[in-house]
Amino acid sequence: MPRSPDTHRARKLRQSANTPEQKAWAALRTLRDQGYPVRRQHPIGGYVVDFAIIRAKLVMEIDGSIHNLESVRLTDAARQGEIEKLGWRVIRVDAETALSADHLLAIICAELGID
Repeated sequence: MPRSPDTHRARKLRQSANTPEQKAWAALRTLRDQGYPVRRQHPIGGYVVDFAIIRAKLVMEIDGSIHNLESVRLTDAARQGEIEKLGWRVIRVDAETALSADHLLAIICAELGID
């Protein structure tokens, strides 16, 4: 069975992860031990999100400085709205926060309601 374009794109994005995404992935993988496996570069509704916790229907997007541009903010808002219409919660984390495993895990654990 051929792979969907979203799956192919997600695989390519996983292979070219930037430093904040790599650091976040290393931290978020530890949530599996608490019953919350995390998917990286996961397709949802025609989009590929940075991280998804399927059990909680939670998406985490890492925003670098490009996301400060007005045109990118507008695109992000529209994209987020579409993902939320599918029943997902979306949280956005700046790249600097993603580099701090402790800070990132505190944010995600608070969203999940775990200690």
